[in-house]
Amino acid sequence: MKVLCSSVLAFEAIVVLLAIPVALNFGWGSDRTALVVGGGFTLALLLLLAIGTLRRPWGLTAGWVLQAAVIACGFVVPAMFVLGVVFAVLWWVAIHYGSRGDAIKAARSASS
Repeated sequence: MKVLCSSVLAFEAIVVLLAIPVALNFGWGSDRTALVVGGGFTLALLLLLAIGTLRRPWGLTAGWVLQAAVIACGFVVPAMFVLGVVFAVLWWVAIHYGSRGDAIKAARSASS
């Protein structure tokens, strides 16, 4: 599960970083440059740091909170509404099928 969730968070951080120039050119413009750049880099950094929290019990919850934050980026760049929902679905799929894979792996190692 950790591998799938890590992949989702890493790719999501890349998408957030790529959304910064879009937000500057088509979103809020130059009047809030520091807010857009600072917020984008902070969110991308939090997404990358969340990869390290997946070992902890609250790591998945932190990932869900960050999914909501990425969806909220849609107020700056409307395309992020769609991308945020896509990544939230991928996050759910990573948790769901990753935990199933972990259970299968544990059953195999227990039987041998």
